[in-house]
Amino acid sequence: MEDQLTLVLAGTGKTGRRIVSRLRARGWPVRIGSRKGEPPFDWRDQATWAPALRGVRSVYVAYIPDAAFPGAAAAVRSFSSLAARSGVQHLVLVADRGAEEAVRCEQAVQQSGTEWTVIRTGFITQNFSEDVIAGAIRAGLVALPVGGVTEPFTDAEDIADVAVAALTEPGHTSRTYDVTGPRLMTFADAVAEIANETNREIDYMPVTTERFIATLIDQGTPAPFAAQLADLMAEVFDGRRSHLADGVQQALGREPRDFADYVRETAATGAWNPG
Repeated sequence: MEDQLTLVLAGTGKTGRRIVSRLRARGWPVRIGSRKGEPPFDWRDQATWAPALRGVRSVYVAYIPDAAFPGAAAAVRSFSSLAARSGVQHLVLVADRGAEEAVRCEQAVQQSGTEWTVIRTGFITQNFSEDVIAGAIRAGLVALPVGGVTEPFTDAEDIADVAVAALTEPGHTSRTYDVTGPRLMTFADAVAEIANETNREIDYMPVTTERFIATLIDQGTPAPFAAQLADLMAEVFDGRRSHLADGVQQALGREPRDFADYVRETAATGAWNPG
């Protein structure tokens, strides 16, 4: 497998670290793409791209902070072009379902000249336990600028399994997989399931975009990032993603993980215990 080196961008993030773990368990050579990696990789510093790509056969392309953020497509296009010139054979892109900038990222990869696979995802389930929402759950109140729209939350474990299959097995080139959970839920539904499993009172409160941005800024989030995040949520949580897809079944031949499985496993770790 010496010639199968895989670069996993955002290799310490929610999906990236799961992919790295799975690849290593298979004995697959892996290079972690992060600012602390060896060599380092930084989306904002193109001088780091070529060293990170040296000797690489395939890449898991995860744009930071998100493929739906402004500027993502231009960066992904430049990176994909360099990857093709560097001898990379296969790019596996993770991108948001329904976001216009993410669609442009898909096009950039598809037009790069390499083999490609696209994994479209919704709101990642693990955001409830591995992101700022976890603190809100521990505090007993989750406030987001999302009302009663439904979302088929996407489990990071499913994303990782699909990505690893695409990176290591034949039959996934020129394929786009819409990866969702098996049922539609509102954010209030999701929080209620967590409250029930943890035997706690946890409320969900829809808030205005302005209040959401102000709260993020108060918590130390830079104002431009807070505004971009709010814009993204307004874009994708308008009902366009309120439908299920069978990407997990197509890629892996199994059903996706249910939100209840995630809640049960996470609650057992104590991640949502107050304090």
